[in-house]
Amino acid sequence: MAKINFGGVEEEVVTREEFSLDKAREVLKNETIAVLGYGVQGPGQALNLKDNGFNVIVGQRKNSKTWDKAIADGWVPGEDLFELEEACERGTIIQFLLSDAGQIKLWPTVKKHLTPGKALYFSHGFGVTYNERTGIIPPDDVDVILIAPKGSGTSLRRMFLEGRGLNSSYAIYKDATGKAKERVVALGIGVGSGYLFPTTFKKEVYSDLTGERGTLMGAIQGIFAAQYEVLRENGHTPSEAFNETVEELTQSLMPLVAENGMDWMYANCSTTAQRGALDWWKKFKDATKPVFSDLYKEVAAGEEAQKSIDSNSKEDYRAKLEEELTELRESEMWRAGKAVRELRPERAK
Repeated sequence: MAKINFGGVEEEVVTREEFSLDKAREVLKNETIAVLGYGVQGPGQALNLKDNGFNVIVGQRKNSKTWDKAIADGWVPGEDLFELEEACERGTIIQFLLSDAGQIKLWPTVKKHLTPGKALYFSHGFGVTYNERTGIIPPDDVDVILIAPKGSGTSLRRMFLEGRGLNSSYAIYKDATGKAKERVVALGIGVGSGYLFPTTFKKEVYSDLTGERGTLMGAIQGIFAAQYEVLRENGHTPSEAFNETVEELTQSLMPLVAENGMDWMYANCSTTAQRGALDWWKKFKDATKPVFSDLYKEVAAGEEAQKSIDSNSKEDYRAKLEEELTELRESEMWRAGKAVRELRPERAK
């Protein structure tokens, strides 16, 4: 493991230079990796592993949209695409990549096939961390490991095809075989990680739920909506309000932050923008930090997990989800966004 200084704090990480793809293949040469679920993370991880030369099969419900998607992606029924229970039986490493609600439902089937020496792999610490709510308690004679890419499965696949890697965390909950560390790192390299950093199942789910509800999705949408509404209330057009709120951030400024950091982006903006940003960022921090503190407390207490379990288990969940997504999609801000995207030069070519 390489020791890297992150903001003055030294951490140990695993890079592809020290743990090569060839080494990963050697570690897993006798394993059959069964990827259960072909929804969010499943396609990216399964395809990356396959393209990297690992023995991978996919388990999915037959005659479903995701079964058809797997076939469209090149998986062949009876060869490397099977129904869920058969994939569980065939796999020596079971990548449990169904939704959190789907994992609860399928757990009795998966548990039945966790024979001694197998590995149970997660990309989210939810099911194990909140096991008093999910009922997911792995047996003691299997490795229980985690690779959590820091992004969507779509991003993982896209970056892989571009020759880049998406950073991932890794964790070991149970090391029954003495091989859990090698197994999990090899899998992390195999799915296309940039570098791997250690965590625990609990820390992964706490940070993940906070991030999703916070700056990654919930908070950013709230901030977008607030600024857009203030601009519109003061007479700005939808185009101007959207460009100043979303388009400039996502298309111009955030790529600069990703490449060189916030300080570099500040230094390469106008002096007026610099002054305003430096004067106002701490006000926004002071205003929002109490909200983030409340959010983290609810995550740690299991309240957010329970809300997710309760809502996802309802029969009308999909219908209500579509209603909420429609509300977002049909808001003036995102209708303006659709029009702006259609006018981008690459769309006009």
